[in-house]
Amino acid sequence: MLKSTALQHGAFQTGDRVVLSPYGVGVIGGTCCRPVGSQTYTYYEINFPNSHSRAYVPVNTPGQAGMRAALTDLELPELLSKLQKSTLGLPRQWSVRQKIVTDLVAGGNPHELAALICEFKGWNRDRGLPDLDRQAYRRAIKLLQQEVRGLNGKWAQQIQLFLEEAWNESPIH
Repeated sequence: MLKSTALQHGAFQTGDRVVLSPYGVGVIGGTCCRPVGSQTYTYYEINFPNSHSRAYVPVNTPGQAGMRAALTDLELPELLSKLQKSTLGLPRQWSVRQKIVTDLVAGGNPHELAALICEFKGWNRDRGLPDLDRQAYRRAIKLLQQEVRGLNGKWAQQIQLFLEEAWNESPIH
């Protein structure tokens, strides 16, 4: 049986927005103790909006579980700048590029996703994207949209508009 406990002083607090790859953005609902073998460990309880899904992440090692703080309003101007004018210098050869792109998308770092989106957006506009690149591009857009969706203000609106346009943009032939 789960036993709720008060959050201790740590990196995360109840109500904090966090990202847990590959599940997406969730909210810390508190902590709980769960037995594992003969020991009891404390976990963050992560609730995912618009679903009944829940995850438990060890309080002592949230980073090892892939959990990080979600974007804040203060980070949005830099994120928009990366969406508009950054590059990763991805190799043109698909087999070399595929591993890099897969790792970037799986990692879910919003600034790396923004740079990937910017580069792929230019490629898509100039010549269109091959299917696997298009899938990665769209996955990166969806991940970033989900993270920005919980924020308000002009920067969040500009980023959402940019991502929506990128999703719907057709290549010019």
